[in-house]
Amino acid sequence: MENQTEVREFIFLGLTSVRSLQCYLFTLFLLLYMASVLGNGATVVVILAEPRLHTPMYFFLGNLSSLDIFFSTVTVPKMLAGFLSGHQTISFTSCLAQLHFFHFLGSSEAMLLAVMAYDRYVAICNPLRYTLVMSPQACLLLAGVTWATGFLHALMHTVMTSRLHFCGPNRIHHFFCDIKPLLSLARSSTYLNLSLLNTVTGIIAVSPFIITLLSYLYIISFLFLKVRSRESRRKAFSTCTSHLTVIALYYGTVIFAYTHPSSESSKEEEMIITLVYSVITPALNPLIYTLRNSEVKYATRKFITRKLFPERN
Repeated sequence: MENQTEVREFIFLGLTSVRSLQCYLFTLFLLLYMASVLGNGATVVVILAEPRLHTPMYFFLGNLSSLDIFFSTVTVPKMLAGFLSGHQTISFTSCLAQLHFFHFLGSSEAMLLAVMAYDRYVAICNPLRYTLVMSPQACLLLAGVTWATGFLHALMHTVMTSRLHFCGPNRIHHFFCDIKPLLSLARSSTYLNLSLLNTVTGIIAVSPFIITLLSYLYIISFLFLKVRSRESRRKAFSTCTSHLTVIALYYGTVIFAYTHPSSESSKEEEMIITLVYSVITPALNPLIYTLRNSEVKYATRKFITRKLFPERN
């Protein structure tokens, strides 16, 4: 092992090697990336600018939008550059950095969605205690723990992956440096890495999902058992539909991607699933929250009107 040359760079096989198709994919993912950055960026700006949106619900939505901008930026620009050049390479150090930030932001988003579900549970089931439970200090603490836990989780995988020996093939059957494709290229034991991936990452993905599920079970039972007014139920559900849509898109694909056993025939399938939650979902999230949330739509219209026609204010 010591006499063999360590790999200094990796080559992404990417989504396709067909040049004409790469041009089409470049346009498609460029538009998706622009939609993600502009849409989520606009959401953050509107939440910061509009006082009526300075509530726990929109504080966490601003965190989600920020995560989505960074999340798509970890993989998409590198993939776009590869489509243009036709040759997708990445250094070993950059590969580890990409792996770290992808799992840092991805696991933080999973936990943040659970925090947002808990926020809806408190708002609907315990409205009188909402301002006390979800105080500014509590919101900052929850957001801080979410980001810190995601960072430490990703750091664990980064350190463990950096200790492996890569001295054989350097072609990654993926469009970015994910853990499973990298482990398949290692020339040392990956048993501990796979164990951590299956246990710790499984806990990071499944635990927030369970918290989210329990929160909404409590919400649904509360609304049907204790709320008599249909209008009150409708208003309560309207504050949850956007979040539930995002959860379905995110958790469904993530859990399948990291619990599905790897095989040669499933690699293309895994790439498509990863594209959904790392590229497509961040681009759709602003539309989901804007189209389904009357407060965000009103605040956005007000913000645009104030910027375009300042003399009316």
